[in-house]
Amino acid sequence: MGSIHEIHPLEIKDDRPFGIRLIENPRKKALSYQTYQAIALVVTFLSYTTYHVTRKTTSIVKSALDPQSLTSVPYNLMSYSMKSHVNDTVLGGSSGAGWAPFNGNDGTTLLGYLDMSFLAVYAAGMFFSGHIGDRMNLRLLTALFGFGYWFEIHNFYYYLIVQMLAGVVQSTGWPSVVAVVGNWFGKGGRGLIMGIWNPHTSVGNIVGSLMASSLLKYGWGWSMFVPGIVVGFAGLVVFTFLPISPLSCGMHMCEDDPNSPKKEALEEPFLPHSGSSVDGSGNEAQGAVGFLEAWRIPGVANYALCLFFVKLVAYTFLYWLPFYISYTEIGGEYLSSETAGNLSTFFDIGGVIGGILAGFVSDKLGASLPER
Repeated sequence: MGSIHEIHPLEIKDDRPFGIRLIENPRKKALSYQTYQAIALVVTFLSYTTYHVTRKTTSIVKSALDPQSLTSVPYNLMSYSMKSHVNDTVLGGSSGAGWAPFNGNDGTTLLGYLDMSFLAVYAAGMFFSGHIGDRMNLRLLTALFGFGYWFEIHNFYYYLIVQMLAGVVQSTGWPSVVAVVGNWFGKGGRGLIMGIWNPHTSVGNIVGSLMASSLLKYGWGWSMFVPGIVVGFAGLVVFTFLPISPLSCGMHMCEDDPNSPKKEALEEPFLPHSGSSVDGSGNEAQGAVGFLEAWRIPGVANYALCLFFVKLVAYTFLYWLPFYISYTEIGGEYLSSETAGNLSTFFDIGGVIGGILAGFVSDKLGASLPER
């Protein structure tokens, strides 16, 4: 069987990331395919974990922003711009407790608008995520929310705009990491691989909860700022070490072993990504599946409907579980925001275990190998 590292000057572009070159060049020997696969899994895992670290922080700081929410009254978003309503909001706060404008009678409603704006823009941004990811910075936007603490910003629309921009940037994460993992792995054993890899969402939620909760005592701004620094570091790791695909790393798969799992990964990627796919000869074929065409693929509508309800529950817990716990009487007492944030991690611990078990079961039942 031919070498997987054979370079074909006409078909393959050697576009290894700087960190990979730094490792390979002194050794004068290319890393193995399995090593590249491991690097791709670890780096994409780290990348999307930090996405969820920053996404989780807003749910932790809610009870610090709005400590009076037990008496909250719903308000219409349009009425917020009226001067009389702004005055009522400020006066309705509890003498410096919380953070205006979220410490008024309509604090919970305003926090809900922030979540709604994030998710709405996040959903829309998924259609343009490839271009957005190259042009915007999640680290900066996460930190901008925390800057409102140090600069004494009490304008609701500042936080609304920052959340909307964060939603745009967050939408770049999932399509990108799935496409990279799909470039390196074929269908065999995919269920277990994805089961082990996919808990990055739960791990990110756990880390984000613990990090933000521990920083609350220093001020809620730190709970937003420090995760922004963390995701900035993760971005540097991704830029330095992430191998996008076998072809981008100068690899060529010979034709004499059609059953090779490595060849299968090249020929049948998990998910075709923006604008290109790979055929059996190692060439990149241009073209992408359109939105309406994607819905005609067997199983897409069914999976989309299932995921709709799963996400409905998941995001409810993601954004409101710590807030709900902190305002629920337990044994005659109310838990602090820090304790509530730590307690909410048990939901995500279950997500880690369940994701791995689901991947293992899907391989055993053949559910991860759909009919072609």
